[in-house]
Amino acid sequence: MGTIERHDEATRARLQQAADALHEAERSHRFIAPLRETYAPLSIDEAYAIQRINTERRLAAGRRIVGCKIGLTSVAVQKQLGVDQPDFGMLFDDMGYGDGEPIPASILTQPKIEAEIAFVIGRDLNIEHPGQLDVLNAIDYALPALEIVGSRVADWNIRITDTIADNASSSAFVIGNTPKKLSEFDVRMCGMVMERRGEPVSVGAGAACLGSPINAVVWLARTMAAVGTPLRAGDLVLSGALGPMAAVTPGDIFETRINGLGSVRAVFAPADSASEAAR
Repeated sequence: MGTIERHDEATRARLQQAADALHEAERSHRFIAPLRETYAPLSIDEAYAIQRINTERRLAAGRRIVGCKIGLTSVAVQKQLGVDQPDFGMLFDDMGYGDGEPIPASILTQPKIEAEIAFVIGRDLNIEHPGQLDVLNAIDYALPALEIVGSRVADWNIRITDTIADNASSSAFVIGNTPKKLSEFDVRMCGMVMERRGEPVSVGAGAACLGSPINAVVWLARTMAAVGTPLRAGDLVLSGALGPMAAVTPGDIFETRINGLGSVRAVFAPADSASEAAR
């Protein structure tokens, strides 16, 4: 899945052009038309190949992969995009922010935010078909998390291939400071509330994520093993939204509380702070 070398020369050229367009949109904040239209036909495998091109570009620029994010864990969103499975994207070191650390407006791309449970993998999952028990034994601890999603496609006019190619519409993430073992809270039944400056904007529970966030991690572990890049000790996994996402405006402050797991805050710097820092 997702290797450009397996395609013919004409297809490789088309996929490279699509990756270049996404890269330029991220750099310039001039967003593009849906890839599924501009670079049609575009299969899921080709979309992952585009994602991989830009992953290699980021690695060549000195960025470091710290884990993976899982998207499309909501059945309602899957139906909206016409798919029956999640997708994944890569997390890079410069995407991570601490609890309450200001997030610059310059990195935002049509931003939205969602509350998730993050898992840190404690042992390699380099077996052919990881199961539920393998994943449970491999998870070291969990953390409350907020993912800031963004799209380089104008007006969020996306379908499955658009979001996969665009690194699963990822932009940034915030993780809390309260690591918990799986035995310390109910992963499936834990309730979540996300507030913007004290006003609730999203509520949900662990069960909203593929029935349980653990199910999402099992899917990811099997998928990454199948493509030859298994989850490793130390990897961070963002397991998917526990409730609806909310739009973000520079200057916003969001706080999420997950029962038994703790809280985490995302603080967005005002828009003018980015221009001031650039001077």
